[in-house]
Amino acid sequence: MIRTKILGLGSYVPDRVVKNEEIAFLNDQHVRQETQQSETTDEWIQRRTGITERRYVPNESGLATSDLALQASKRALLDANLEPQDIDCIILGTLSPDLHFPGTAVFLQDKLGIASRGCACFDIRQQCSGFVYGLQMADAFIRTGMYKRILLVGAELHSHSLDFTTRGRDVMILFGDGAGAMVLGPMESDDPKSGVMYTSAHADGSGAMSLYLKIFDIAKLPYLQYDPRNREENQPMYPYMDGKRVFLNAVRGMVMSTNTALEKTGLTWDDINWFVPHQANLRINEKVAEVAKIPPEKILNSIQFYGNTTAATVPLTIDHWRQQGKVKRGDRILSSVFGSGFTWGATIFTL
Repeated sequence: MIRTKILGLGSYVPDRVVKNEEIAFLNDQHVRQETQQSETTDEWIQRRTGITERRYVPNESGLATSDLALQASKRALLDANLEPQDIDCIILGTLSPDLHFPGTAVFLQDKLGIASRGCACFDIRQQCSGFVYGLQMADAFIRTGMYKRILLVGAELHSHSLDFTTRGRDVMILFGDGAGAMVLGPMESDDPKSGVMYTSAHADGSGAMSLYLKIFDIAKLPYLQYDPRNREENQPMYPYMDGKRVFLNAVRGMVMSTNTALEKTGLTWDDINWFVPHQANLRINEKVAEVAKIPPEKILNSIQFYGNTTAATVPLTIDHWRQQGKVKRGDRILSSVFGSGFTWGATIFTL
């Protein structure tokens, strides 16, 4: 039986470290202009999110999301001992694409130097759930023999689209820039517990407007109906979040998908080496762990170092702890995610 194997893993974050004190300072500059009193502090951010720092691309760097994806992809290919020419499909998850269209995967393909090969390119627009959605797609492609070597990437560049005013404070403290990548391929195995064991993907569109970035309204003419320079009009340029509703649904969705993954595979926590939740907020992950009764020593978080890198959080977290010597080849990982939409899902695989 053909199963999907993880051949390589890689990640990339920009060099610029942005600590909570800098975030508080940036917010304070806007608050002073608004003649209000700033309440944003390092302690306040850590208490609400668990984040101490995140990475931003350098100002005026000219870097795009596909550039971050490129660096993570190169590292994953090196880990797999493969060349870009060996890839016959690229799947890229992002909510911060280089352009509205075409998709960011084609820019990555070109930067890898394989545009002339004509390999398939897909963009996954499922926000924080994008990597698990992409893994489900890649697993299906490989099991059916449609593609042999798939590059799966989650990449985000958030720092250029954050609202540092009081209006955007609850959102702008969360996000960072980064990318993670996996190279996937086929293997012959009759062992149902080898390779990618399980994936699930779900959605509930009734929650779509609880976490969104509007920018434009295609139902209107003109579809851009505000002056981006006017703070009284430009809220559509920045993310909006109903934090309480997102929190409750994230916990519910991640607990459900985690428990279902174990039930469907017949595994218990004794069979799992690591649980890697989506890195949206440490408070969410702690609640998921409590409700799902996940052994605390098996939980891996990286939000304290990188913030929320949305589609990149799962591979970035795994690779971070692999570089620290904690995660090793052969480890079995359960990952559960939740994103705007609402979307959610889970996967179990052996690294």
